Amino acid sequence: MPALPLSVSGKGFGLVSNRFRKKTPIEAPSLMASRDFETASAEIQRWPDYAMTPLLSLGWAAESAGVAEVMFKHEASRFGLQSFKALGGAYAVRRLAADWLANGNSLADLTVCCTSDGNHGRSVAWGAAETGCQAVVYVPENMADARRRSIEILGARTVTVPNYDEGIRLVAADAKSNGWMVVSDTAYDGYTTIPQHVMCGYGLIAEEASRQWQKPPTHLFLQAGVGGMAAALALRFEQLGHPMTLVVCEAQSSACWHRSIAEGAWSIAGGNGTMQAGLDCGEPSILSWEMLKENAAAGCWVDDGRAAETMRLLASNAGRVEAGESAVAGLAALLAVSATEAGRAVCGLTPESRIFVLGSEGITDPVGYEAVMKRRI
Repeated sequence: MPALPLSVSGKGFGLVSNRFRKKTPIEAPSLMASRDFETASAEIQRWPDYAMTPLLSLGWAAESAGVAEVMFKHEASRFGLQSFKALGGAYAVRRLAADWLANGNSLADLTVCCTSDGNHGRSVAWGAAETGCQAVVYVPENMADARRRSIEILGARTVTVPNYDEGIRLVAADAKSNGWMVVSDTAYDGYTTIPQHVMCGYGLIAEEASRQWQKPPTHLFLQAGVGGMAAALALRFEQLGHPMTLVVCEAQSSACWHRSIAEGAWSIAGGNGTMQAGLDCGEPSILSWEMLKENAAAGCWVDDGRAAETMRLLASNAGRVEAGESAVAGLAALLAVSATEAGRAVCGLTPESRIFVLGSEGITDPVGYEAVMKRRI
């Protein structure tokens, strides 16, 4: 058998094989055992207005990619927040609020904070509004107005920072000074507990999907900013008895996972320059990296042109799916790499493959979405 290529590149994408992959089960962090996911799922399903999001079969995408099926879990309807992030941040806030009350404190004295390109901040703000505490969300200076307003309308205060990665550092320092509680979806040195609660919230997606599909997928093409969702779903699917080949997908300008997988070590990439705002993160979560560094099969970046074209394909083909700019990197990567023999080999794609992708958000920036549909991007 010929050796797999280490990397593949083409118009608007780059793919790297994980030469450090060991194909061993993902080691669950201490607070992400199966029982922890089950606890999160049970609670979330008790929230008012809970409803399972649809799992769509994209026949046109399967035909284009030369695979048996492409499953698209469409998260636009999640609790009215238009994103899968509604599951994680809000769940972590509710846990914090419950512990705060149990210690005899008043929720009026609790302030939660985070840094966000939009969706996580909206989830934290919603969780704070629902529990009666305060929220402060640090947002990048280039954030779309609609995304900022969606956070502020829930009662949170926003603070402008240069970019996501700088915001992570600033919010940690300010939280320490002000006595706030950080609710982050990324883990860093000395801060790993709450991100695990956030990731456990995401596990409900895997549990729903496993009840919806006809046959389990063989592959996961999942987008990553810091990587929390990709790591959480890959682990939860394994715990449910469905190990899959994982390709981590991201935006070109902030391809920290692509670089880390290529080098076999946690690495930083530049950021602050993509329409795929939710993926504009230049540093992997240390927790997610430890989980996936020997498990992911490959890393793939796509540029904004690829993402925009995939949004238009979703909107124009059967089913007319409306997906936001950060929702399509997984599908865009699949369509790109499956068109090359080398890319198919790296990812292990065959005509029998069944692919799971996450449509992680709906239209969170109407102005940006219209620009994409009118081919201005």
